[in-house]
Amino acid sequence: MCTDCAGGLGDFTCARCGQEEPPYRVGACARCVLTDRLAELLGEGSGHVRTELQPLFDLIRGMDWPNSRLTWLRRQAPARILTALARGDAPLTHEGLGRLQPWRSAIYVRDLLVTCGTLPPIDRFLLLFEQWVPGWLTSVEDVGHRALLTRYTTWHVLRRLRQGLPVSSYRANMARYRLRAAARFLSYLAERGRQIGQSTQADIDQWFARQPQNLRRATTEFLQWSQRQRELPRLHVPTGSSRRTTVRLGQHERVAFVRRVLTDTSIPLTDRVLALLILLYAQPLTRIAALTLDDVLSEDDQVFIQLGSPATPVPEPFAGLLVEYVKTRRNLNTAANARNRYLFPGRRAGQALHTTSMRLRMRNLGLPGVDGRTAAIRHLLRQAPASVVADMLGYSVTSATQIAAEAGAPWQRYPAGARAARRAPRLTK
Repeated sequence: MCTDCAGGLGDFTCARCGQEEPPYRVGACARCVLTDRLAELLGEGSGHVRTELQPLFDLIRGMDWPNSRLTWLRRQAPARILTALARGDAPLTHEGLGRLQPWRSAIYVRDLLVTCGTLPPIDRFLLLFEQWVPGWLTSVEDVGHRALLTRYTTWHVLRRLRQGLPVSSYRANMARYRLRAAARFLSYLAERGRQIGQSTQADIDQWFARQPQNLRRATTEFLQWSQRQRELPRLHVPTGSSRRTTVRLGQHERVAFVRRVLTDTSIPLTDRVLALLILLYAQPLTRIAALTLDDVLSEDDQVFIQLGSPATPVPEPFAGLLVEYVKTRRNLNTAANARNRYLFPGRRAGQALHTTSMRLRMRNLGLPGVDGRTAAIRHLLRQAPASVVADMLGYSVTSATQIAAEAGAPWQRYPAGARAARRAPRLTK
């Protein structure tokens, strides 16, 4: 109970904080009740907030809709995690939070601690993957399989993830998929009465003949690693090409999608901007998720977006949509996320919108994201040399040149050294 609040249910002004809000309970507004509840959870048994947790206290207390924060704190999991941190039962570190359960609540508290500056930023998806691995390995019942998968995880999968920081959600999900594929292959061999060292060519051929393409590709990496480790005999492991050779979305369909997204005001603005970044600039979702407000620039009424170097001009009417979207970004209603600089902010504090959410938005819109991006890059490579397109869109010259060759682009003899030498104009926000 907040004893400093004056008035009863009929008084809409809190004497303690001065807010003209309906009281949360007799004699107390929701903000004051939230303050007392936080002091109880984050105090060291005395009601005084632990010094290291004062920024977290201020952040949660300053959030909009204090009633919702009180509802959150009434749950056992968040309250238990905050109490453990306040009492020192868990170290106030990323490793300490990683040991707290349930992990979803611990992740949310971690995001808040990073946002308020108590904890340093960390590669979130790598950390989540590292926390997921031990539990998954424990679920593998066969002791021999578990030992082999532990080695594969430690010396190959994790090693590759750490070589390309930061880790995107896509890469982390693919790493999980590869581990599950490896476990499925080992189970398949066990059903045939064999360990991996007893594999025959018939075992591998039948596996690759019966499995879908994604699972075959994921298994190939495990089998090649097993051969290098001399766990698998020197058998032929099919590789297959991961590059798609057909594009379902043609230029006419792409233009129709662009026209629809530009003119249909019933489509949410977030979806319209997201779709146009795919259809006009051939951007993958992982790169779109990494864009920040600093990547949207303007000079002399011209809008630019920093995808590569130099910055790429944004034509009308997309420029108007982009400027409007920047002013009305969603998921910023809480104090925890008010300072989010991502162009597409997610619901979690300080995080970008998850690529899975982006993919679902495009699916609901009827846009095949990969096909739309492929159609866009092939069209752009027919209009300009691969080296120029690669620089402006953030692609590697090698990948752009290969796509240009497949698309029959007319600029294939344009020398890479002759790419545009002009620097981006001096742009201001």
